[in-house]
Amino acid sequence: MKIGVLSRNSKLYSTRRLVEAAKERGHDARVVDVLKCYMNITANNPTVFYKGSGAPEALEFDAVIPRIGASVTFYGAAVLRQFEVGGTYSVNESIAITRSRDKLRAHQLLARRGIGQPITSYAHSADATADLIQSVGGAPLLVKVLKSTQGNGVVLAETRKAAESLINAFRGLEADFLVQEFIREAAGSDIRCFVVGDKVVAAMQRTAAAGEYRSNLHRGGSAEVVKLRPDERKLATKAAQVMGLDVAGVDIIRSNHGPLVLEVNSSPGLEGIERATGKNIAGAIIEYIEKDSLKGPNKMRGKG
Repeated sequence: MKIGVLSRNSKLYSTRRLVEAAKERGHDARVVDVLKCYMNITANNPTVFYKGSGAPEALEFDAVIPRIGASVTFYGAAVLRQFEVGGTYSVNESIAITRSRDKLRAHQLLARRGIGQPITSYAHSADATADLIQSVGGAPLLVKVLKSTQGNGVVLAETRKAAESLINAFRGLEADFLVQEFIREAAGSDIRCFVVGDKVVAAMQRTAAAGEYRSNLHRGGSAEVVKLRPDERKLATKAAQVMGLDVAGVDIIRSNHGPLVLEVNSSPGLEGIERATGKNIAGAIIEYIEKDSLKGPNKMRGKG
């Protein structure tokens, strides 16, 4: 197969591992920077062109693996959509990626399908500050910018007064944000479930560094293998399916009232989980593509 990895940086661990895994399984893999692509939008011959250092070339792949960063979601999804229009198989489709990147929409879709989440509130009116705080059970609480990634734009308000100041400050900046319940009993830990197809192929527990409430590994958090309970596996796979993602990193948290979904990531990193678990996640993704692509161009999964 000719496989295109849509990534802006060929040196990133996840990108390199996907290319290595594809080549190990006998495929021709190539990294393509989506920002160097442009599109010929026609009914008869939809094409994606690549303008690197040489002359423009039309790109033709049997399958593509989108590794589209949050900062280029709009254009990256447009390029991916053009591949889809041309009948190219994508392991994650453009609509699923944009759906998962919109945190408010994602929370609403998960809630509609009965997926447990921390209590989350959203409002535009400044008069609703007190109601927002009360609706999530009071302080401490989290305030999350809708376009936050990797823990950026997530702030913990430990007191009611701090929460009021923070919410009003975000409103003053006209930033879109959510207010979310803080799960004390999780003690700064969450679980990253790596879903491929309808299975969790690996899981790790991430624990925040001392003095930090975000468990992201690049913020000094630690990771270790964790054994999932059946209800946690079911929750992770269902959350990925609701988003329409075949490859996803589903972050869950253990609470006193069961596992809850924090986020569904459409471009989960491979480095932390491969090193923590010792599993060949990149190989599992390529193997899945080999089988699933035989069905032909994939159809949009999920709704919303």
